[in-house]
Amino acid sequence: MGALITPVARPQRLHDREAEWDRLVAFVDDPRPGPAVGVVTGPRGHGKSYLLKALAQATGGFYYAGQEAAQAETLRAIARRYAHHAGLPHAPHWSGWPEALRDLAATGGGPAALVVLDGLPDLVRQSPGLPAAVAEVRRRLGTGPDGPSRLRLLLCGSTTPVMSRLLSASAGWVDEVVEVAPLDYRRARALWGVDDAALALRVHAVVGSGAAWRFDPAGDRPPTGPADFDRWVRTGVLDPRLPLFWRAGHLLDRVPDPWDAACHSTVAALATGRTTPGEIADFLDRPATDVPHILSHLEERGLVHGEPDAFQTGLVHYRIVEPLLAFDHAVIRPHRPDLADAGPREIGAFWREMRPVFERDVAGPHFARTCREWAARFAPPGTFAGTPVSALAGCAPRVSGHEPSGHESARVDVVVRGGRGHRPGPLLSIGLTFWADRMDTAHLDRLRGHLAHLAALGEDTGRTRLVCYGAAGFGRGLREAEADGEVVLVSPERLYGEDRRPAGGEG
Repeated sequence: MGALITPVARPQRLHDREAEWDRLVAFVDDPRPGPAVGVVTGPRGHGKSYLLKALAQATGGFYYAGQEAAQAETLRAIARRYAHHAGLPHAPHWSGWPEALRDLAATGGGPAALVVLDGLPDLVRQSPGLPAAVAEVRRRLGTGPDGPSRLRLLLCGSTTPVMSRLLSASAGWVDEVVEVAPLDYRRARALWGVDDAALALRVHAVVGSGAAWRFDPAGDRPPTGPADFDRWVRTGVLDPRLPLFWRAGHLLDRVPDPWDAACHSTVAALATGRTTPGEIADFLDRPATDVPHILSHLEERGLVHGEPDAFQTGLVHYRIVEPLLAFDHAVIRPHRPDLADAGPREIGAFWREMRPVFERDVAGPHFARTCREWAARFAPPGTFAGTPVSALAGCAPRVSGHEPSGHESARVDVVVRGGRGHRPGPLLSIGLTFWADRMDTAHLDRLRGHLAHLAALGEDTGRTRLVCYGAAGFGRGLREAEADGEVVLVSPERLYGEDRRPAGGEG
């Protein structure tokens, strides 16, 4: 291996990920003597492998990506790649991982030997003793007769129970953990290069922020404007001849039997708006006691996430983490056999039929989640009368005589609270989200009814601001109410930081 370059140039094709790149370079270039082990983890499709390949290439390091195989086949494959990398005339024969790791650590004459083992869950499945071998080799290399080795070993794997167990048991021998988390919706917009804010929300509702999806053929011709969205979905997402059509199914790979089918059906339940364990149990027609086990399998893989109800202690709402998985299970999966050999005409007819389903079951809930993320992370100072600590959805308990008027639900889409130790914090804001319908004063009246209901339940509403989150615009009455400081209006442009009007007025 050649000597490290300091600083290591970041590849131009690597979008974003400056912080992760800098941490990995610092890990490799750390001048302290002795070996070090790092772990890189995160959801599938968000650029871990690309990041590590680029790092190995930039530093002269050794990279290997594991796949399903027997241990002997894997060791032979690594030996061949290692021999080519190190310029050896013949590939070595390794009887096990300790021998392989010691040889890999001794390569080259640079200040450090970088070795990247990607696909760690596959490697551990075929070699359950690999983590123990890493720990033992790390210990031995720190006290060798020729002085401590400068091995920098990076182990990489997607979010799985294998990675969780590795991290929980590795406190003594893992020196660095780097999580390659999904990009937020604002950074995802830059990844796809979408100018229009509402279009950016639609694209994110379909493919999320996965770098793998961006550099899939679906990303070759991203939508150029709102009118081009349907063309992009038809030709880039729904075409069974392109990889993206099948990718979502791979996100649920390796769910162990007998949970495989149940996990797919649970994701389907979530994709159609059933967010509580009771609703999921009804959808599955299974005992309620089965659902926590299924959800646990999905949570361990980073595919679903549970969030507490903003008002009712003990009630949890679950959501699909990866937008592509939600889109697939709401739109594609119920019709996959029919689409598998469909041509352009059939795909066009299918999308015309399914577009309302997308708007209702995918784009609408996605917009609500994005609004909660904005409230918690991106709302400018002064938007709320305090610093947000949480932004959740909530169903206010009903109290006789204080329910919202008529048939309206007591569900509030965005409930923002400040901090107060372990107790529920002050109620900073309540808001409604509407994706397809223009919002007007009737929605403000509904919020006022919710506020009165919450006050009757004992909530301190003295500083609570009312917010209308609307993707389809606002009526004149709401604009006037905003100018009078009665409501905050949040449009797609405001979600992306383009509308900088002060809270409560047009400025």
